[in-house]
Amino acid sequence: MKTIGLAVHAVGARILVVQCDAAQLPKLYSEVVDRRLKPVGRVVDIFGNVSRPMAAVLCKGPCAVPAGERLFIR
Repeated sequence: MKTIGLAVHAVGARILVVQCDAAQLPKLYSEVVDRRLKPVGRVVDIFGNVSRPMAAVLCKGPCAVPAGERLFIR
């Protein structure tokens, strides 16, 4: 399991924005889980500055991840 980054905020009901580490960018459509290994969704886009990229995660249901929580990819 690799760290994807910290949840920043939710956009609408199903999109979650995550602040990524520039050295460990996730692959598109990777499965995202929380620290309890509960599935959150999939990475659908990577955007932003090269030194501080962001990832858009499409949640499986309504996003219930609080801001500041660390997320992981499988």
